[in-house]
Amino acid sequence: MLHARSGALDNGEPISPPIVTTAKYALAGTPDTPYTYGRDINPTVEATEAAIAALEEAPVVAFPSGMAAITAALMITAKAGDHVLVPSDGYYVTRVMLEEILSGHDIQFDAIPTRDFAAADLSKYAVIWVETPSNPGLDLCSIRSVSEAAKAVDATVVVDNTTLTPLLQRPLDLGADLVVSSDTKAMAGHSDCLYGHVATRDEALFQKVWKWRKVSGSIPDPFPSFLVHRGLMTLELRLERMCTTARALVDRIGDHPAIETIKYPGMGFVIGLTFSGEARAERFINSCPAIFASTSFGGVHTSAERRARWADNVAEGFVRLSVGCEPTEALISAIEATLAEL
Repeated sequence: MLHARSGALDNGEPISPPIVTTAKYALAGTPDTPYTYGRDINPTVEATEAAIAALEEAPVVAFPSGMAAITAALMITAKAGDHVLVPSDGYYVTRVMLEEILSGHDIQFDAIPTRDFAAADLSKYAVIWVETPSNPGLDLCSIRSVSEAAKAVDATVVVDNTTLTPLLQRPLDLGADLVVSSDTKAMAGHSDCLYGHVATRDEALFQKVWKWRKVSGSIPDPFPSFLVHRGLMTLELRLERMCTTARALVDRIGDHPAIETIKYPGMGFVIGLTFSGEARAERFINSCPAIFASTSFGGVHTSAERRARWADNVAEGFVRLSVGCEPTEALISAIEATLAEL
């Protein structure tokens, strides 16, 4: 991934992709160049797609947000009359899209807990939407098992891999047809831009995703594309610190009396902490000097939020803690000191 761009440069060319801000290209006569119009294609976007494709080991189409990528994946896999299965404990806006928008196009959906996917009857579904670990509940299911069961009933499997990234989990290797990701999170890593992507090794699906972006006008802006490309260059280093700290934190506070339950799927940087109620959860978030109170996750700053405020199906005292890149011991000590005061 690091050399996806730099390895092909001639002497004197910039290592970082230039930010190409243009709506139009020189286009005389027969349009025999890939660069025709800004809504279709952009060199800065292409450079970012190439970097992500190196991680996914699959062709990639970039989008201006994770939700734009999710929308594209749903629009090219589900048609009128289809049923879609989604996790009830996964990202809630995916369900909002199905319930409030796609239902008007005769697309129906069922939502069940991630842990129930293994035993679910998939026979009536055209699309199986998987999110493991689920966000924010952090429950798990087997992508390989679900993919095998889906293939038996000719269903398409889409995996939202935002939480783990392709460095920690590879859904396409496990049988998924499509991967979607909100690269706003760990992939970009600095909480300064919105971005998303869809990856697939199925050429027909890839062409549908690319056509959807072109026709819907959902190409990302060159500047966020530059920021994501820059963030990707340190993805492995950031993840190493974040995951190492998260595991160490769980070991240190796993049986703390101020915490009712703790959820950690054994990898990644997101931890679920359940406190006795809303007040205690908010006090933990707002009192800790090392925690940034904010929605979203995957940035260099450790952040936390009480997810029930968004009507997620979690306890009122459930906190999604996203471990950042702060020095490990300093962060853990700050959290321990805060817990001691609750």
